This record gives sequence, structure tokens and C-alpha cells, in this order.
Amino acid sequence: MTPREKLFLAWLGSGLLPKAPGTWGTLAGLLIGMAVLAYFPPETLFLLTILITLTAVREIGCYEARTGIHDDSRIVVDEVAGIWLALCISGSSLAAAGLSFVFFRLYDIWKPSIIGRIDRETPGGWGVMGDDLVAGAAAGLSSALALQLWSKTGLTI
Repeated sequence: MTPREKLFLAWLGSGLLPKAPGTWGTLAGLLIGMAVLAYFPPETLFLLTILITLTAVREIGCYEARTGIHDDSRIVVDEVAGIWLALCISGSSLAAAGLSFVFFRLYDIWKPSIIGRIDRETPGGWGVMGDDLVAGAAAGLSSALALQLWSKTGLTI
């Protein structure tokens, strides 16, 4: 990987860690996403998600064409986009962030339904990014639903 790819595709180097690069990339994305949400509205994070997604699709396509490697495990910008999308949907509380992280990792690893289909059948940058975006949307919705159900019990988090 070039230094530029290490910075962007491996998200500040988090994808280069030896064990569980996807989890480290998700955590790095979560921390930056929470920092953005501390100062800006969710719409800003959503627009940033679109921006990094479109940039990543192009950069991943170039990387794959050069290396011949599809969905290199060191590429974790897809996890960043997925967790950012989850945060946009679920909210920025610590409970929402924690649930989004857990649900996102579960969906990203398990790859149920269309998430797995996109991962298996969509080539190039859209294949790498697409499954994580759907996993992020599902994680955000799952987190928001869990928080709503929790609030109906009258307990506070």
C-alpha cells in the first residue's frame, strides 16, 4: 500500500493492525464520527459519509486494478462509512454509539441477507463499500429500535 492508501483506505493505519483490522477500523471511525457529532449536526456526518464513500469507491477500484486483490482486509474505509451511517441513524449518545458498534460488527461479520449477497456478487469498489453501507443502515435502525424499546421500559441508560 502506498502512504496515501494507508492514510485513506486503511483509515489512518487502523487497517494495518495485525488482528481484527475491521474492528479497529470501525473503532477509529466511531471515535471520529462521535467527535464530528459533538460539534456538528448528523447531516454533516451523513454528507461526510457520502463523500468518503464516493472517494473510496474510486480509490478501491484503482487499488484493485493495480494489485489484483479484491476486498483487501487492510482496507477499512468501508467500515468507517458503515459506522458513520449507523451513527447518523441511531444518534450520538454513548448508548447509541455502543449499540451501533456492536450491531454493525455483528452484521458486518455475519453478513445476513442482502449484506452477504452484495459482498459476494458486487465487484469493485461498490462491492467493498456496499455491504458495509447496508450493514451500517441495519445497525443504525437496530440501535434506534433497541433504544426506543429500552426507553419504553422506563429505565434510563
